[in-house]
Amino acid sequence: MDSDAVSAFADVFAAVGTVGAFLVGFLLLRREHHREAGRAEDERRAQAERISAWVELIRKVDGSDLLAFHIHNASAMPIYEVELPLPSRGDEDAGSEFVGLVPPGQTIQRPAPADWRRTYVEPEPVQIEFLDSAGRRWSRDEQGTLSRAD
Repeated sequence: MDSDAVSAFADVFAAVGTVGAFLVGFLLLRREHHREAGRAEDERRAQAERISAWVELIRKVDGSDLLAFHIHNASAMPIYEVELPLPSRGDEDAGSEFVGLVPPGQTIQRPAPADWRRTYVEPEPVQIEFLDSAGRRWSRDEQGTLSRAD
């Protein structure tokens, strides 16, 4: 083999190696970017994941029963503009139960509509919408699915 062929082969090998190193570096950078994006989304969702709402029959001190909404904030920060969207019947407009603020680590109770008592069987989750402490609006449906509300 003459020196020109060896030199050309070395140049091609170096070029392929450079392109390969660039591609590997790009793929690693992209993977890290996706990992960081996932971590940032987890941080954004951290407070919202600690919020729950359900309806449950409670016994009052006088012995009577009350069907009540329970909104629990298990996070370390308050949540704001808390609303419980109520299902509509027929041609009625859907309403909502406005709760306002739920302090950290507390469970707030509000009476549920009287007509809910007819269909109540056991405690069950209810839909909730709220603002987290960073001002992002969230919604959790009756199945517990959490999503950003726009």
